Amino acid sequence: MPADTFRITHLQLVLDSHYVPPPAQSHAYAGTGTEENPFRVNWLPDDNCNPMNFSSRRKWALNLLTAIGAFIVAFSSSAYSGGLSQIGTELHVNEETTLLGISTFLIGFAFGPLAWAPLSEVYGRRYVLMASGAGLTAFLAGSGAARNMATVLILRLLAGSLGSAPMAIAGGVIADLFPAQTRGFAFAMFVTAPFLGPVLGPVFGGFVAEYLGWRWIQWILTAVSGAHLVSISVLLPETYAPLLLQRRAERLTQLTGRFHCSPSGTRRQSNLRIILTRPWILLVREPIILLFSVYMALIYGTLYMLFAAYPIVFQQARGWSEGLGGLSFLGIMVGILASVPHLYWAHRRYRRILKSSTRPVPEQRLPDCFAASICLPIALFWFAWTDAPSTHWIVPILAGVPFGYGCVMLFLPCFNYLVDSYTIYAASVLAVSAALRSLCGATFPLFTTRMYARLGLHWAASIPAFLALGCVPIPWLFYRYGARIRKRCPYAKEADAIMEQFWQASTTSTVPRG
Repeated sequence: MPADTFRITHLQLVLDSHYVPPPAQSHAYAGTGTEENPFRVNWLPDDNCNPMNFSSRRKWALNLLTAIGAFIVAFSSSAYSGGLSQIGTELHVNEETTLLGISTFLIGFAFGPLAWAPLSEVYGRRYVLMASGAGLTAFLAGSGAARNMATVLILRLLAGSLGSAPMAIAGGVIADLFPAQTRGFAFAMFVTAPFLGPVLGPVFGGFVAEYLGWRWIQWILTAVSGAHLVSISVLLPETYAPLLLQRRAERLTQLTGRFHCSPSGTRRQSNLRIILTRPWILLVREPIILLFSVYMALIYGTLYMLFAAYPIVFQQARGWSEGLGGLSFLGIMVGILASVPHLYWAHRRYRRILKSSTRPVPEQRLPDCFAASICLPIALFWFAWTDAPSTHWIVPILAGVPFGYGCVMLFLPCFNYLVDSYTIYAASVLAVSAALRSLCGATFPLFTTRMYARLGLHWAASIPAFLALGCVPIPWLFYRYGARIRKRCPYAKEADAIMEQFWQASTTSTVPRG
């Protein structure tokens, strides 16, 4: 009897990830059911428990839910900057000390995903996202009630580390739900949300601080984070296929008394040391991950450097208020939104490529970031040499348009390339990439004030432009030589072998309903 004859409600998916539909209980799996040769459990055609077979509506709803989580965390990291002057005055600290509130949050970003992402590959996406949301909500509330700067810094460090799971796991959820044919456009939501968050944060924070005070920034964020936590708890089912198949195998073993295992066997039950070191092993042993992560880290660090640079350029040099100064980030927001038509075109282009191939080729993702790699240094040099008060304010703000566009159109193809190359390890790969990005995001604002004081407006802003210029060849080189490099990378080869089994199973399934 076809698997899709047995319907399962969304609530059942959320509450019981061990559920085994009747056809899966009676299916003739390969193997003999002994401990030496267990039955090897895989998805059945049209299996409603397979996240890849969810309806399009359900997939996009879950994608939006996880993207909102990434947006909230990123938004929380920068909204704090809207109240910097009030924090300094009330808590009696200098400007550089108040900036540590951004840096400590991002340091949490750096180290939190290194635990959350691999843990999600052992315990599942759902429970990890719930635990992360609870931590973020609790410590944002505490930072709003803090009475001294030390408490603010400690609580923001904890909020960043415990709340950082969506930044790494959302990409893994997309890999769980969408095949390569449609994953690119799904990733657009995930990539755009974390960039819009930091850009809109200062706008929100500036006006809230101006009219309600800096503590209300944290308390409003607490309410938003708490609402999202409730939504995750009620609406998000487990989506990680290897874990779901492992749980199904365990339930079948209990029901039948005969041994069952998932396609990846028992390797997924890794010990804690392997779980926590895997992201760093991937970074060291896989040059693809290393170079793309460094490239994205430099650009991400530059974005957070602007949270310290824009107040210097627009508030100190031009005398703008906190609320008005936050509006200077709208140029970057316009660039981010301007990338949406290109994202749609890139999605259509990739779909056409896949019509002529049986398996997606990761390198076909990279042409979409060629223009972005050139736009980024142009935008940064533009800002660097037009940021003086003698130049009309609109000119440096407009430099944010190609920068925002370049950020999204660089990160999306790079994320897709990494996920396509390391599918089952997507969460760990994105976690270590997020760690490097967050370390740069944490450190760049700390030296921005002194750098501008010593080098002046023009040359201080030129340093990240030169770094972006030096990274331009990276996507071009991997487009040409990436296939050869992947064949020599052990984790890329292993991921490809396991995903080949899922690919073969999915070719017998019908197109998801939607």
